[in-house]
Amino acid sequence: MASFDSLLLKCSRLSHIKQLQAHLLITGQFQFCPSRATKLLELCSVSSAGDLTYAVSLFRRLQTPSTNDWNAVLRGIAQSSKPTKAIAWYKTLCGSPQKVDALSCSFSLKACARALARSEARQIHSQIVRSGFGVDVLLQTTLLDVYAKVGDLNCAERVFDEMGRRDIAAWNALIAGLAQGSRPTEAISLFKRMKEEEGLKPNEVTVLGALSACSQLGALKEGEKIHRYVIDEQLDMITVVCNAVIDMYGKCGFVDKAYWVFHNMKCRKCLITWNTIIMAFAMHGEACRALELFHQMSKAGVNPDTVSYLGVLCACNHAGLVDDGFRLFNSMRGCGVVPNVKHYGSVVDLLGRAGRLEEAYEIIDSMPMYPDVVLWQSLLGACKTYGNVEMAEMASRKLVEMGSNHCGDFVLLSNVYASYERWDDVRRVREAMRKRDVKKIPGFSYTEVDGVIHKFINGDQSHDEWRRIYAKLDEIKFKMKPYGYVAKTSVVLHDIGEEDKENVLYYHSEKLAVAFGLISTNEDTPIQVIKNLRICWDCHVVIKLISKIYNREIVVRDRARFHRFKEGFCSCKDYW
Repeated sequence: MASFDSLLLKCSRLSHIKQLQAHLLITGQFQFCPSRATKLLELCSVSSAGDLTYAVSLFRRLQTPSTNDWNAVLRGIAQSSKPTKAIAWYKTLCGSPQKVDALSCSFSLKACARALARSEARQIHSQIVRSGFGVDVLLQTTLLDVYAKVGDLNCAERVFDEMGRRDIAAWNALIAGLAQGSRPTEAISLFKRMKEEEGLKPNEVTVLGALSACSQLGALKEGEKIHRYVIDEQLDMITVVCNAVIDMYGKCGFVDKAYWVFHNMKCRKCLITWNTIIMAFAMHGEACRALELFHQMSKAGVNPDTVSYLGVLCACNHAGLVDDGFRLFNSMRGCGVVPNVKHYGSVVDLLGRAGRLEEAYEIIDSMPMYPDVVLWQSLLGACKTYGNVEMAEMASRKLVEMGSNHCGDFVLLSNVYASYERWDDVRRVREAMRKRDVKKIPGFSYTEVDGVIHKFINGDQSHDEWRRIYAKLDEIKFKMKPYGYVAKTSVVLHDIGEEDKENVLYYHSEKLAVAFGLISTNEDTPIQVIKNLRICWDCHVVIKLISKIYNREIVVRDRARFHRFKEGFCSCKDYW
């Protein structure tokens, strides 16, 4: 008879595993050769030929299952579509006569990461400390990865700091966790420290985390350094890395650089590659180029999916191409792509931006699925733009009925009332916000100067250079007078004097960031600003004038899109 291991290798179907199990039972090896039973369990739990349900039934036949047997099934369940069952299996193991080992903890932690089970991960961490497994580098790395993925970054950092020896996987886990956990500045700092101070060589996973952080911050200089490293180390032969570089350049405001990377890729372009560049053009308002690429991908044999259609619909939104957007939306089903709520939301936004509010409402009313809060928020935003009080109130009621407690819902309705100077209604909305404990999200902006990220909030005086920044804003205010600039104080939601309203407007975070850019960079250097909210009308007018007066190119990325200001004009053509 062939050796047991060679027979295992030949098991390509569940029927083969059953035949082998029958042989072990007949020969008595299933009970008296524990290692063979364990290997059979591993094959049945983890391999494509196996079946978890059958693996559990095999396990139940064992009179005294070993820790290895428990682990074999635990590993399979942790990798399955129901990782929470692995956590339950681990708890059962803890109550059995068998002892938990480092592998048991590792498989369970991986299940916690997939299930985002934070409290269970902490309990397993305690078990690791009590059992003395804390010195296991691989287990520490797994623990760090879990904390990073469940968003407990403080615990992740603590595990990282306590590690006696850190491998590349530990650095990667923390960099990715910081980047995905809204701490991108720290992710970039950690990437630099790893490379420059520790002398470790970043791999493709490392650069993916660092590029993601650069994308969030609009940190072009750091992103360019990482791109050079990618080229030097030939990581540009990996499609997923090229996709991340394209995304980084797009989100840092340089869509032409993103397209250069896309056009010159040495590796295969996948569907995500096409979607990434299409969405980059959409964010920059380059609808024609987005549409052209959308048609090219079909010719290249890549079938568009729901994300592809969403990208071109967004492009039509930002350019006001209502007919093109409708044509694409109506063609989806014919191409085998079923529209989801996001596509309907994009069409509602498309009509709302164009002022066709009644048609937008009809789309919501006739949808085949229940509209989500985003659709009503899109309609409410359009009502604010076009001053439709009645429809704004209706959309606001719908949002309240759906239990939405987002500050933007209240602020938009308050904006509509304020534009008509209905201050009693503004106060009523603010009182509703107070009763519901709704906090307004403060506006803040980032700008990068000499590789350092500077953050500003509205009315900020915490920056070291705040006096020079405010002096520059005073200079800008004086220089704008000949151009007929008048502050649009109607967007300020307070029943206060005009002068106070102008002061509130004039110290918005994006204006502070642009002023800092003017005093901190050379005259031929573009100024880049990332803002967490949509840019307001007044800031848009002011930055257009700044670009003309100071002959500076200014790129602002707000929550919805990019605005490229040059010679007094904006790439959005005042349509946003």
